[in-house]
Amino acid sequence: QVQLVESGGGLVQVGGSLRVSCAASGRTFSSYGMGWFRQAPGKEREFVAYVHWSGGSISYADSVKGRFAISRDNAKNTVYLQMNSLKPEDTGVYYCAATQRGGIVSQIHIYGYWGQGTQVTVSS
Repeated sequence: QVQLVESGGGLVQVGGSLRVSCAASGRTFSSYGMGWFRQAPGKEREFVAYVHWSGGSISYADSVKGRFAISRDNAKNTVYLQMNSLKPEDTGVYYCAATQRGGIVSQIHIYGYWGQGTQVTVSS
């Protein structure tokens, strides 16, 4: 099992940057693929980014490509999401999630563990 705790959210202006982190408990963090999702008010939760347990495979939603970067530090049991050139539509609660299942990494159902989320608000 793994428990996930996000941090680093906050209020930022359009065009600004923010880094959110997800700290995991458990000895087997390095065996999990990690994803970031977000949910805006009144909208469904959507995929943002994914990193394979090895760090060797990374995927992004088209809406964040070139602006966001996911990374992980298995020694620190932490996954990061660096967000640059933020837009108002990036506003939402950001969740990290862990999976040991195969499948399409953007699909919510493959993730068995979720954090509580951290709020990111981009103001114009």
